[in-house]
Amino acid sequence: MAHFDENAKPFSNRWLDDRLAINTVKKVLSTEYWIPKNINFLWAMGMVLAATFGLLVVSGIFLLMYYKPDINMAFDSVNYTIMTEVGYGWLWRHIHGVAASLVFLIIYIHMLTGIYYSSYKRGREMIWLSGMLLFIAFSAEAFSGYMLPWGQMSYWAGMVITNLFEAGSLELTGLVEWIRGDYVPGDAFLLRFFTLHVLLIPLVIMGLIVFHFATLRIPHVNNQDGEDIDFDEAARLYKEGNKKESKVIPFNPVFLSKDVFVLGIYFILFFYLVFYHFDFAMDPVNFDPADGLKTPPHIYPEWYFLWSYEILRPFPKDPGLIAFGIAQIAFFLLPWIDRSPNVAPAHKRGLFFWWFWILVLDMIALTVLGKLPPEGIYNTLGTISAIIFLLLGPALILITKLEKKL
Repeated sequence: MAHFDENAKPFSNRWLDDRLAINTVKKVLSTEYWIPKNINFLWAMGMVLAATFGLLVVSGIFLLMYYKPDINMAFDSVNYTIMTEVGYGWLWRHIHGVAASLVFLIIYIHMLTGIYYSSYKRGREMIWLSGMLLFIAFSAEAFSGYMLPWGQMSYWAGMVITNLFEAGSLELTGLVEWIRGDYVPGDAFLLRFFTLHVLLIPLVIMGLIVFHFATLRIPHVNNQDGEDIDFDEAARLYKEGNKKESKVIPFNPVFLSKDVFVLGIYFILFFYLVFYHFDFAMDPVNFDPADGLKTPPHIYPEWYFLWSYEILRPFPKDPGLIAFGIAQIAFFLLPWIDRSPNVAPAHKRGLFFWWFWILVLDMIALTVLGKLPPEGIYNTLGTISAIIFLLLGPALILITKLEKKL
């Protein structure tokens, strides 16, 4: 039973600790949360992702003060009011736009790092699944935000993506109209996605971030050798002063200091892009006001959705939707598709190493081809790349079954 010090002064450290167990929480989540020594800078991507999300929230709040969720005023509120009339409005918009793109670059690096080092296996399935739920939540947040400037690509990308809910030959047009609030994107559509973007989805993301960090606490993070560490013994050695023999370090202050160093390097790159190359995060087509009577010659989503869009595009309606659906759930199923018990980096797993780099190169090819018009050689290459991606799942089952026998 906890002992309470009745003589402790209100709001003193002891008084708060008696009631909130601050010291215990600090030990569990910080000073005695043990991290393997043998990890590299890629393990800092989670902290970089959290910091980038923080920038998105702060910059989004400033933009929210002047944005008008109305189809007659949204475009001007973004491109004229915020960019030219509000002091440093351009800066907050650049920060928000660059962060919205870089957050997905960090997500993909973080996800591919997990795949390379087999960090989804042996009790870490919930870490992987919570991370994939975060990916879906960030994707929904990005899509809803892409609608808000109400430019040409906002309107037509919204039209194309919501048409996916027709479910091919099922022709669920009623569902599409319910999502839009009308037959075509309009005021109801914009206001619904505004509400999702500024309130509902950010709350989901915050909850999932807490859940993701919680799932990391029990099985502990993986390491770059896939070594099965006895964390209790390693922690005991560290506390006794045998830091060289111990295979772990405390999260705070040792690992946290490394995170802060990586964050410093990242923010140099981030603000270089904000001030000098922010245009990479802003589609030129979206600087034309939305016009439902003028279809752009080539409609495409933002770069971070292009790989999955290109899987949908080369096929007829129903097969394309099936391929698109498989692509969305494939990563969720990775802990069960990979049949090998071997928790090791890809370069120690034979054929898995080649499978991994084929996956990376194929996703890059799909991303590049998704931005190009679907004609001629681009359509042929897109079809080949999409088929390769769909075959990677069955190939992984065979590769890891063979690895299991060896």
